[in-house]
Amino acid sequence: MEKNGMEYFRLFRDVCKLMNSSLDVKEVLELITENIVIVLGVKASAIFLLDKKSKRLEISASYGLSEAYLKKGPVDAEKSIIESLAGNPVQVYDATNNTRTQYPEEAKKEGIASILSVPISVKGTIIGVLRIYTSQPLEFPNDEVELTCSLAEMGGIAIENAKMYHHLKIGYDSLFHDIHQWFEYGGPG
Repeated sequence: MEKNGMEYFRLFRDVCKLMNSSLDVKEVLELITENIVIVLGVKASAIFLLDKKSKRLEISASYGLSEAYLKKGPVDAEKSIIESLAGNPVQVYDATNNTRTQYPEEAKKEGIASILSVPISVKGTIIGVLRIYTSQPLEFPNDEVELTCSLAEMGGIAIENAKMYHHLKIGYDSLFHDIHQWFEYGGPG
């Protein structure tokens, strides 16, 4: 079923609303993965964040993928559709027979035919990827690629907002503790 621009706009608007109502990054990322599957009518989606020390992509949210597939093994950032981490959206038409796919046999068992992988960035730094999976071979239309890229950017903003909130909360809690200590033990008496 072909989607229209209004459905894409609604998805984008719903994700923006959620981001404005939640500082729980896990909740926002899970809603992105779920809603993109529903709106695009694809098999599944997942968000992977880059662990720079281990050079692996760690699953942060997914929708439509089995536990077996999610636990197939470590996703090596240097072996799994690496072009995404260079900042480019990448389409893999045949995920079961492409050198960019790290686990082609597992993709076949999972029923994955095609993959769209787009970068997630924060302030110009790639921090992960958003991947869309189909059960039938598909060359993604430009509007779906653009929508996916926009949602990946929103995911980056959600991650940044959650990190800033976390740092502010730690600073506030520490300051509150210090003030409490000062009044309790060292304040004017």
